[in-house]
Amino acid sequence: MASMRHNRTRRRGRRRSGALFKMLCAGALVAAATLGATVFFQVETIVVVGNSRYTEQEVIEASGVQIGDNLFQMNKNQISQRILQRLPYVGEVSPQRGLPSTLTLQVTEIAAAARVEVYAEPSVQEQEETDSGESGEEKSSAEPLTLAEQPWLISVSGKLLEVAPEEAGTLTVTGLTLLAPQAGTMAAVPQEQQYRLEALKELLLGLEELGQLEWVSNVDLTHSTWVGMRYRENFEARLPLQDLSHSLAVLSAAVENILQTWGEQAAGTIDLTQEMADAIFTPAES
Repeated sequence: MASMRHNRTRRRGRRRSGALFKMLCAGALVAAATLGATVFFQVETIVVVGNSRYTEQEVIEASGVQIGDNLFQMNKNQISQRILQRLPYVGEVSPQRGLPSTLTLQVTEIAAAARVEVYAEPSVQEQEETDSGESGEEKSSAEPLTLAEQPWLISVSGKLLEVAPEEAGTLTVTGLTLLAPQAGTMAAVPQEQQYRLEALKELLLGLEELGQLEWVSNVDLTHSTWVGMRYRENFEARLPLQDLSHSLAVLSAAVENILQTWGEQAAGTIDLTQEMADAIFTPAES
């Protein structure tokens, strides 16, 4: 009996030793892999693809990556965010590792879609005066609003690109009060104007998809239930705030019918906000 107990004890000891040995081997392999990745997979080459507005060096500097950084320890999301914030005209970034030592930065640049004019509704101006203490009342504990003092260029997605030059060559937008504008960030507006900003982004995206951004010279967001815009120079269009993508398709078809019926010189107002018809055309007075 003693011999049997002794044998069982020896077998248990061997099993424990075997398990410990496996654990040590696994740890050694992990350590070796980590050391290998740290020592061997260092960035030696950075390649930039898709850039035209920005130079390769500008993109690399914006990424924050340096020669000698480890390919596997870098955070690709952080790299993308740094480039998107520091280079406003970059819309998408895709960092790609190329073993053993190459990092490729695939960038997609964007263009300005609209120029947001300086605009402040009375309610916004009153709030700014209250927050700054100019109204004579006790100063609010909230941070004062910082309103845009110059027109800004934005992308289709609503990203702020830069202060608009005199001749921007884009459609103009009225009815949005930009708050604390900064290049590389998304446009922010007062809460009561948020629906207008969402409508603008939907409108710009729809126009881009139809290839009609250049057909619109201005957009008016000052109305509570509809969007106004100058379309193909000769038409003032009124579109309901809901389902703007569908309204753009209806507007495009309506204009084609008007031109066929009234001729190429036709001009006037096209109203898509009435329930009795998809589009009502009122010719301009001659």
